Amino acid sequence: MERKPASLPSLFKKVAEKQQLSMLTCYDFPTAVMQDRAGIDIILVGDSLGMTMLGYESTLPVTMEDMIRHAQAVRRGSPNAWLIGDMPYMTYQPSIESAIRNAGRFMAEAGCNAVKLEGGVEMADRIAALVRSGIPTMGHLGLTPQSAGAQGGFRLQGKGAVQAKKIVDDANILEEAGAYSILIELVPHQVCKIITERAQNCFIIGLGSGPDAHGQVLIYHDMFGLFPRFRPKMARLFADAGKVIQQGLEQYVKEVTERTFPQPENWFQMPDEEYQHFMELLKK
Repeated sequence: MERKPASLPSLFKKVAEKQQLSMLTCYDFPTAVMQDRAGIDIILVGDSLGMTMLGYESTLPVTMEDMIRHAQAVRRGSPNAWLIGDMPYMTYQPSIESAIRNAGRFMAEAGCNAVKLEGGVEMADRIAALVRSGIPTMGHLGLTPQSAGAQGGFRLQGKGAVQAKKIVDDANILEEAGAYSILIELVPHQVCKIITERAQNCFIIGLGSGPDAHGQVLIYHDMFGLFPRFRPKMARLFADAGKVIQQGLEQYVKEVTERTFPQPENWFQMPDEEYQHFMELLKK
């Protein structure tokens, strides 16, 4: 059966029917094709591409130009998933105007369905302004990588009661501001469960925050062993593609070095008569 493009009504319908939403990061065309064929509901072109694709130590150096180029490639590969563009560092924090301008680029230039930004109450006015501008917006609470330094690094958030209460309050504020969804990253499962139970007009996506959200997201490179620096605890290894690729690369180097590649089936040959004619031409 041909798949229909995802929409907010179709996503909320799945939530209402108690179906879990599947969400993954994606940064390139061939991966987008595979994710679309697999039936992934939501694709996030995350600013995590700064680390997974561009080799930075954090997400902070990522630019709008980086994000737009990758989002365009993903949209071409996945015409059916709900596509979210991740707002990079300092493209929305300075002002409402900058938030609207840069979010609009995701929609107009990359064909995204929505955008995502990090932060709690301090970002509520940005979310409200984007929603008023007709741009569906996802919030992001808990571990927020763009401010990980201020949070003490990439670590569990909301472990203490006071911080947990603030995350719950922030989720309510973002929903009231108009966020259609909120990503809850790396918080205790009890906190994510309460946020999910209290959500009325938005759905909750969990990342390392337990089983009770309306859906789950993982970073694609983490779940297939494709990020060489580390593998976070919250990521299950669904297939060790990185190991297979590494073995293939080493085998390629070995066969080229030993002159066992290429073989006759890997090259092309001129017809004998054309080769003879060719050699005669070279003598002239």
